[in-house]
Amino acid sequence: MAYTIDRSPCEESPRLGAMTLHPVAESVPQARRWFRKFITPYEPARPVDDCVLLLSELVTNAILHGRSDDEPWVVRVEWFREGTALRVEVHNPGFPEDVRLRCPDSEEAHGRGLLLVDAIADSWHCGRSRFGGTVVSFELAGVWPL
Repeated sequence: MAYTIDRSPCEESPRLGAMTLHPVAESVPQARRWFRKFITPYEPARPVDDCVLLLSELVTNAILHGRSDDEPWVVRVEWFREGTALRVEVHNPGFPEDVRLRCPDSEEAHGRGLLLVDAIADSWHCGRSRFGGTVVSFELAGVWPL
């Protein structure tokens, strides 16, 4: 199973890193491990546990709900420094209209990913991905000092 990592940002971009994942369950823990490994050298001033949780939720959603007529398809993850904030984007070939914030009953086992993102992130967004399909992103403020 091949994965790719791109740690070198473009000169014009505040991108810190990116990864491309296969849409399989094993990609979720892999994304968490890689993100922790590649964000650490940037010395965030805030623990990245919240970010890792939200990344995990969005990668899971991308794998479960992404779809494509093209085979095979991938999930792309990119992370950016925006001043003192960290922005994480998760791209998949699904439809932006399918992304919705749910309020599941306490008995339901699934459907809380975006609720967590909404509760923890300082902001989040869903829309058309520049790769085609959907991007869901979130931002955490104060990850780096001024």
